[in-house]
Amino acid sequence: MQQRIAHVTLVVDDYDRAIDFYTRVLDFDVLEDTRLSDTKRWVIVAPKGNTGCNLLLAKAVGDDQTSRIGNQTGGRVAFFLHTDDLRRDFQRLQEHNVRIVRGPVEESYGTVAVFSDLYGNLWDLIQPKP
Repeated sequence: MQQRIAHVTLVVDDYDRAIDFYTRVLDFDVLEDTRLSDTKRWVIVAPKGNTGCNLLLAKAVGDDQTSRIGNQTGGRVAFFLHTDDLRRDFQRLQEHNVRIVRGPVEESYGTVAVFSDLYGNLWDLIQPKP
């Protein structure tokens, strides 16, 4: 048996606002943006060169989904973004005035910084040790 996780849903308030953040600030690529109806799109973004799991940006519908925007994990880090150059990517976050929760620190597994996306979801930016 062979399985893999293909997409992880991220609930957002607006497709274009989310696309702007993930492409302009995090330098992700839009892999797909297909209109499914007047109000629903299939939007997939991923880091450049990514060959694994990616993000499905899903616009919230109704109060229940809207209440989850920015807090899908109850305040825990939700996403883990590996990088080959933490210093470069951390500087990019700072240049775009992204909220830094914790600056770079050395851990047993690599260097890690914590930031929040435009909705408040927490991300670990990790440069793993070789």
